[in-house]
Amino acid sequence: MARIPVTFCHCMDLEGILMITVQTNSDGALIEVELSGKVTSTDYANTLVPAIEAALKDHDAVRLLAIVTPEFKGYDLGAAWSDTKLGLSHWRGFDRIGVVADLGWVQTSVRLAAPILPCPVQVFSMDEIETARRWIRESLGAIHVIDLGGPCVQVSLMGKLDSEEYSQARSDLDTLLSNRDGFRLLIDLREFDGWQGLSALAAHFRLAAGHVGMLDRAAIVGDKSWQKMAQRMASHVLGARTEFFPSDEIQDAKSWLAAG
Repeated sequence: MARIPVTFCHCMDLEGILMITVQTNSDGALIEVELSGKVTSTDYANTLVPAIEAALKDHDAVRLLAIVTPEFKGYDLGAAWSDTKLGLSHWRGFDRIGVVADLGWVQTSVRLAAPILPCPVQVFSMDEIETARRWIRESLGAIHVIDLGGPCVQVSLMGKLDSEEYSQARSDLDTLLSNRDGFRLLIDLREFDGWQGLSALAAHFRLAAGHVGMLDRAAIVGDKSWQKMAQRMASHVLGARTEFFPSDEIQDAKSWLAAG
């Protein structure tokens, strides 16, 4: 994802010092924010909120990279309330959040808040700013759709998936199944680490729902206890016969799919 800013906006205090600057990347789905000085509710209302709301008009979720400069003095009370309202009103609107800061209290605050946020959050120091930009741009996972021959198809979920990976996987699967009346599915979860927020989880269910009527049987391969429980649920949701296989029995899973 190229970092070509198509919008640049800022908010100044009375002395003309920038408090918030915002850059939006070429497709509008990535927002980079720089914070300095003491941020007020006016900074939020005039700069940050409009940028996020404009991005969400064209995207289900956006990625936010916040660069907190050493000159950052914190929020006034109004800005703290604006920050809370922004998070609550767009709770599901963030796909990934990165924070770059050397200030210890900022790093600690972000790490304490991260577990309750519905998307991945990562903290970086100022000398890792380019690493942070790569992390915010790149996918943390991948989905591979593989033709196993005959009616059998393998879908391997790897890493921590975002909604963009599901868009490509849906296209690949549609192409593969375009000339088939039905198929059998191997779901490979051996290297799967979960979803990057609720938007990716929703995309997962949309991918599955789009091909349920064609599915004859499914094998789920993995090692985690929740994956075995998911197989039991899948047999009801998918309306097809399903079996669970440990990771070291993936060849048995392929044989089971091909048999009968």
